[in-house]
Amino acid sequence: MKTAFITGTSSGYGLETARLFHAKGWNVVAAMRTPREDVLPKSDRIHIVPLDVTNADSIKAAVGAAGPIDVLVNNAGIGMFGAFEATSIDTARQIFETNTFGVMAMTQAVIPQFRARRSGTLINVTSSAVLAPMPLVAIYTASKTAIDGFTASLANELNHFGIRVKMVQPGYGPTTAFSRDAASYIERFIPEAYAGYASEIFAEMTRPTAHTVPEDVAEMVWKAAHDDTATISFPAGPDAVALSQARHAVAA
Repeated sequence: MKTAFITGTSSGYGLETARLFHAKGWNVVAAMRTPREDVLPKSDRIHIVPLDVTNADSIKAAVGAAGPIDVLVNNAGIGMFGAFEATSIDTARQIFETNTFGVMAMTQAVIPQFRARRSGTLINVTSSAVLAPMPLVAIYTASKTAIDGFTASLANELNHFGIRVKMVQPGYGPTTAFSRDAASYIERFIPEAYAGYASEIFAEMTRPTAHTVPEDVAEMVWKAAHDDTATISFPAGPDAVALSQARHAVAA
């Protein structure tokens, strides 16, 4: 029986991905910064572990407790919405610590066992923000775009050892923690000069339309976990798919 280690499983995309892999018969190591026992089924195939991806000791303990891992899903992340000029570099570093360096640290922690077995799949959950430029998310986009390039390069680096590296790019999910995180940043990082402009953009982002739901992302992570082709990027959700198609159409 295979095991998926999934970070950021207390809500949203990570939680739905954990539920799907469990429903498909896998062992699931559900990693959360603050463990919750009430969000996943009671099962001997679900193991909830505490994990702070910005803490080396926490990563070592969580990976050690997991045992052999077949698929690592780097899903944990922080959303941010704000004017770049009003955002401190310290805040930018906090975003990068989770969204970028946290992903790298988790990846580094599992590569040795994958390399030794000459098998395993790494899946990094990024964002449709890497597919099209959007205003007022510059730092968030930068943190995710770094993982875009990291994933593409690492896929070539680890292919020699039989390790597959994939990237799932979700669209905007109004019901996820991203929206909650982003909304909290609005109050802190939108100066008066940007207020009206930012309100219009955020209202457009949250307008009911064909946005991404957690099930879209979970299904695409499942697909990526079983993909044995050279495909690296998997847009998830109707808005992400549309952006990806538009990007490729322009490139063509």
